[in-house]
Amino acid sequence: MQKAIVVYFLTEKKNNLEELNELLNTGWKLVSQSAMGGGGGNNAVYSLVILEK
Repeated sequence: MQKAIVVYFLTEKKNNLEELNELLNTGWKLVSQSAMGGGGGNNAVYSLVILEK
C-alpha cells in the first residue's frame, strides 16, 4: 500500500512534519520525495512524499 503526502513548512509553528514523523514511526517507509514549487511570496516549502507500508 502506498500513500502520498504533501509536506509543507511555512514556519516552525506552521508545518505538518509531525504528521510525517508519525507515519514513519508507525512503519511507513520513504519511497520517493520530490520538491514542489511554492506559491506566492510566503516563503513556504512544499514536498511531495510517497510512503509505502
